[in-house]
Amino acid sequence: MSGILNSSIGRKFAMALSALFLMVFLLQHFSINILSVLSPDTFNDVSHFMGTFWVIQYLLQPVLIIGVIFHFVMGFVLEIKNNKARQISYAKNNGGANSTWMSRNMIWSGGFILVFMIIHFIDFWIPELNTKFVVGDMSGLVDPNNIESGYRYHEELVHKFVPIWRVALYCVGFIFLALHLLHGFNSSFQSVGANNKYTKGLKGFSKIYAIGIPLGFIFIALFHHFNH
Repeated sequence: MSGILNSSIGRKFAMALSALFLMVFLLQHFSINILSVLSPDTFNDVSHFMGTFWVIQYLLQPVLIIGVIFHFVMGFVLEIKNNKARQISYAKNNGGANSTWMSRNMIWSGGFILVFMIIHFIDFWIPELNTKFVVGDMSGLVDPNNIESGYRYHEELVHKFVPIWRVALYCVGFIFLALHLLHGFNSSFQSVGANNKYTKGLKGFSKIYAIGIPLGFIFIALFHHFNH
């Protein structure tokens, strides 16, 4: 593994794989969260299953966290290592003319997304860990002593989107995510060698994904803000 990461191609390939892994997770995350709009009861049931099933909690969740950390660390490493090469290239020609604004600013959009994710973890993930593993409440109920109280997940989600500043922050965060994905999706497929007769179709799908998923999350935040 260390040998692969020591080469430029190896680092880009590893970066692409981690990006594709996170894109699959993002789609899954959206699929669950949109249920909070379509069917709160189903959202509660699915959230409770995801939050208590041991395979997800003790196997998949650590893999996800490692994937997130790896992706961001590798992104910053690639940016640092490529800076010198870019400076040399720009000295010879107009590098900006040969690349898009998104490709030249992936480090900045990625940095903002990292800050956004930390805030998201503070809002949802850390309180959930505290409730389950510190307080010791694995019931998922609004009132742990009353089974009729119902699951708390939908109520907590709606409560988070009451403050307008948080909704605005989430909307801006997902706009940056869309910009990041518009370049990153195609770049990831190219890095793993997916340049074939399906390339045109993949580019079309990547644009739908890169714009549609962030817009979907923005819709969820706005929906709960205006309907709480």
